[in-house]
Amino acid sequence: MSIVKIPSMKKEEYDKLISENHVSRIAFKGDDYPYIAPFMYVFDEKNKFIYFLSTNYGKKIGLFKNNPNVAVEIERYNEDMSSYKFVTLQGRIIEVQEQKEVEKTKKQFVKMIQEKLSSKALAALGYSPEESPESLIKGERALVWKLVDIESIVALKNP
Repeated sequence: MSIVKIPSMKKEEYDKLISENHVSRIAFKGDDYPYIAPFMYVFDEKNKFIYFLSTNYGKKIGLFKNNPNVAVEIERYNEDMSSYKFVTLQGRIIEVQEQKEVEKTKKQFVKMIQEKLSSKALAALGYSPEESPESLIKGERALVWKLVDIESIVALKNP
């Protein structure tokens, strides 16, 4: 038997996969082992940036400060694996400092939480589920990160 290679996705396909989802995994360089954590994200389709909200505490903050080079993975699959797609992007994350960009991004997260998720998702961002999603906009408990300087993209799907 020969090896069956998984087909690659075209840019339009993996952009669609990224735009239709909202949870990713980010792999940071750890001391002895990689450290992988789930992150909610929004995709700026116009400028092709992926933005993440991060709590302002935890192991990931130290890892990010030590080395901002990361691998980001986004996937979609059927429970029985009859259909699956994934994209892995290797690049660098930066903390967004410009206040207008921070506020715009946080508003996108509020919209996503209201339309696709529930207020229980706020707990993953350091907020109580009893709080309004709008509390993200002015709150200081979540940092806005952006994926930049992408060096490698691997995007595969089953036939």
